[in-house]
Amino acid sequence: MAGLKSRKRRYRVSKGIAPYLFLAPFALLFIAFLIAPMAYAFTLAIYKTTVVAGTKFVGAENFVRALGDPKFWQGVAVLVKFALIQIPGMVAAALIIALILDSGTVYAKSFFRVSFFIPYAVPAVIATLIWGYLYGPSFGPFTQLATALGLPAPNFLGPSTILPSIANIANWEYTGYQMIIYYAALQAIPADLEEAASMDGANGFTYAMRVKLPLIAPMVVVTIIFSIIGSLQLFSEPYLLRNLAPTMINNAYTPNYYAYTLAFTNQQYNYSAAVSFVLGGVTAVISYAFMLIVNRGGRK
Repeated sequence: MAGLKSRKRRYRVSKGIAPYLFLAPFALLFIAFLIAPMAYAFTLAIYKTTVVAGTKFVGAENFVRALGDPKFWQGVAVLVKFALIQIPGMVAAALIIALILDSGTVYAKSFFRVSFFIPYAVPAVIATLIWGYLYGPSFGPFTQLATALGLPAPNFLGPSTILPSIANIANWEYTGYQMIIYYAALQAIPADLEEAASMDGANGFTYAMRVKLPLIAPMVVVTIIFSIIGSLQLFSEPYLLRNLAPTMINNAYTPNYYAYTLAFTNQQYNYSAAVSFVLGGVTAVISYAFMLIVNRGGRK
């Protein structure tokens, strides 16, 4: 009898510990690669290092400086313009492709799904190098084709085209990823709804607009929020395209690029960390504002 009670007690103890054991690997990695680096960066941000005075505590001085830095806000303005160009086109294209693949009128769905998703598997650096070659003002294939036809060479990296060109790279990379998310959401819609809609006289387009899109609207909102966060972290594309467009892209073109320059060119690690935290705050505010707008619109 005593042995049975002992086994039950051990079972209860092991059952209580099991969830923590399963969570432990994630928790350790989360702390090691997110919490600890953020804590270290925050520690850097509240100190200031100079050659004469050494390292001293300055509190919020670096954050206040970042909030009043015109270069930082110019970079934020560029990112807002970039997001307004890139996100609507990407979401629209992903939705259209997902709706077409879900319509049941397309053959070889698996082939097209994989084909559209493959660019997402290409690292951003490689994608930017590929498109940088295509955009090349002197060696790119578009320039060579225009020259062969006796036409003026297209300027993909000019004042009015630089942001659309960068947005095109991002769209090429992430449209397939968004499409897979929307397609999975569409696949979860019960088939009974389509049968009921057809009995009411709705055609395929009406069913897609009046039934499918409203049902996956929450998923679309989530992907837009993730896209806003990703757009405000833009770095690789302008960094790699700068050699092709040195007059259009400077070392403070985006806040991340600015923070990188401060840290690894100007050796201002403390101020660079503060700029990164302020950018995180701006990203949170913009994302939250978008959520408020969507929620208020949904309640009307």
